[in-house]
Amino acid sequence: MHNAVQLTQSLSHPALCQLYQVIESPLGPLLVYEWIDGELIGVPRAQRADPASAYQRFRALPVPTLLHALDTIFDLHAKLAALGWIAVDFYDGCLLYDFQRHTLRIMDLDTYHQGPFVNEMGRMFGAARFMAPEEFQLGAPIDQRTNVFTLGRMIAVFLSDGTLTRTPFRGSDALHAVLCQACQVERAERFATVADFYAAWCAARDDINRMTA
Repeated sequence: MHNAVQLTQSLSHPALCQLYQVIESPLGPLLVYEWIDGELIGVPRAQRADPASAYQRFRALPVPTLLHALDTIFDLHAKLAALGWIAVDFYDGCLLYDFQRHTLRIMDLDTYHQGPFVNEMGRMFGAARFMAPEEFQLGAPIDQRTNVFTLGRMIAVFLSDGTLTRTPFRGSDALHAVLCQACQVERAERFATVADFYAAWCAARDDINRMTA
């Protein structure tokens, strides 16, 4: 929880919930955040195929709306990476979406880490659908290339069927190329930093904007 406080205080971003107060107790800190309207995108596996679930309703949003939500995720993580934060245990259970206002908030970031580190757990915390290969490998480096993979998986899960196959992907060739490079199994073949990934994403988004202008 103290880690979550440090992260929240290190950056002001519209996707982060505002932290109002930290109350120290014998059992640890109590964090008081603003109340946010919305639904948790991550649902139990048994509910994931239900069209009525927040997960499927989010995936079924129009492509421009989903692209805007992904923009929010990537912008936040680019800014956090610039401050030295490495995302850990980031998955769809961290996403709170208001389907009325079409606003996205990101929460539950208490396991984020300051600076690159070595995997000392083997199988790390997180949802396997979003985790890089090194998050299962004892002694592997965990750094921005790891985060690039996770952010790429966000694209694969929400704009496609979870694979890198072109046919089900609901986006341009340029966006698909960003997805494929981000999700390479070999670390050296991914974007080196979250900033590089985000720049490529924005360039691909600009191509779409020019074509539809």
